[in-house]
Amino acid sequence: MFRALRSLSVFTARRTRSLWRRYGIFWLGAIAVGLIAVYYARLIDWGFGLFSELRKHYFWSPLIVTPAAAALCVFVTRKFFRGSEGSGIPLVIAVLHSPTAEAGGRLLTIRILLSKIAVSFVAILGGFTIGREGPTVQVGAALMFNMRRFFPRSNSRIERQLVLAGAAAGLSAAFNTPLAGIVFAIEELTRSFEVRTSGVLITGIIIAGIIALGLQGNYTYFGTIDVGTHFPKMLAVAVGVTAIVTGIAGGIFCWLLLNTTKWIPAPLRALHASRPVVLALICGFVIAAVGLISGSTTFGSGYAEARGLLEGREHLSMFYPLLKMISMIGSYLPGIPGGIFAPSLSIGAGFGNVLHTVFTQMPLSMLIALAMVGYLAAVTQSPITAFVIVMEMINGHALVISLMATALISSRVSRFFAPPLYEALSERYMAPLPKPAPSPEVPDTGDEAVVEKDEASQK
Repeated sequence: MFRALRSLSVFTARRTRSLWRRYGIFWLGAIAVGLIAVYYARLIDWGFGLFSELRKHYFWSPLIVTPAAAALCVFVTRKFFRGSEGSGIPLVIAVLHSPTAEAGGRLLTIRILLSKIAVSFVAILGGFTIGREGPTVQVGAALMFNMRRFFPRSNSRIERQLVLAGAAAGLSAAFNTPLAGIVFAIEELTRSFEVRTSGVLITGIIIAGIIALGLQGNYTYFGTIDVGTHFPKMLAVAVGVTAIVTGIAGGIFCWLLLNTTKWIPAPLRALHASRPVVLALICGFVIAAVGLISGSTTFGSGYAEARGLLEGREHLSMFYPLLKMISMIGSYLPGIPGGIFAPSLSIGAGFGNVLHTVFTQMPLSMLIALAMVGYLAAVTQSPITAFVIVMEMINGHALVISLMATALISSRVSRFFAPPLYEALSERYMAPLPKPAPSPEVPDTGDEAVVEKDEASQK
């Protein structure tokens, strides 16, 4: 009897240790991702609040603060933290499509994790048009990837699962969109779905989501819109027009980021190669000037403007989408750490506001929701992720078919202008990051521009 009890206790202890090694460490990582996502969001909101308060007291302050923040961010990123520039999603894709241990050791270190948070905070203090969702994806992936050290026998499959789950959990916790986190991992990060990965992925999203809900409460990112039970007769026409307009705009935006050598003047390209901090100062001044011209509506991620339009309490200029796009491009050319999800949603809301002058009989909130999903799908060329994100953000399940149709059409229109943005950007991270500054002929524009392939090699 004693031997039987002893054998049972030994078996239970071994089984417990085995389960802990397989799941416990992973669960702790998911909890940490949820905590970091919430407090990173609060840090960014606090930083932009400081910028807004300074701007209210001294309307001219962005002309000094924004260029200074740009110069500091670019100097620190290039000098100490290569790999923390841009949104972070292309880096995660690069890790998932490369030998995970080698690529993750370069792009998903704790050093990059901390610098991503710190430098993007400095950028938002300067009023840059950046979001926090893309960085949260890289932060989540980096945190989970480094949890592999606690596994007794880590391998490439475990490392891949950790990266994928951490990235998806980061997006889910940032937006409070658990379904979008799953779809994002399938459609954007891997372009496939593995049975062995699905349980790990969904568990991580659930745990991170529970932590975020516990700290923030059950909320929808942009509130809830009421579209009623009777849809307008012009809905089908509005879907088509909105999808085409946002698809063209998003495609042009992607083309500009992926083909900088074709439109940036040669003197600026040379300046970027030899004196990137000076170029950052110029971009910062442009962003500040655009912000002042727009009445300060183009500073920051654009969350307040988009939500204000949806709730009917914000009135923006018809030029808001164009000005916001200029500010967004200026934020990414120097290589400032930051995401494009939230600014893209804000630009889409601006296009919805413009289209309301054509479809006057349709509810403004409905047009804004369609334009948001259309522009996001055009920029990312991930239509399923785009419509699921927006649907969860606005609690717009009644619009699911319309959102889906807009996303699919706009992403196809965008494809005529440029390839998928994140995939194209990820190619430059497949090889180790270069130490010296890039040559004038091939400018390195951070996470939001990709080096063009040599035409001779293509032939």
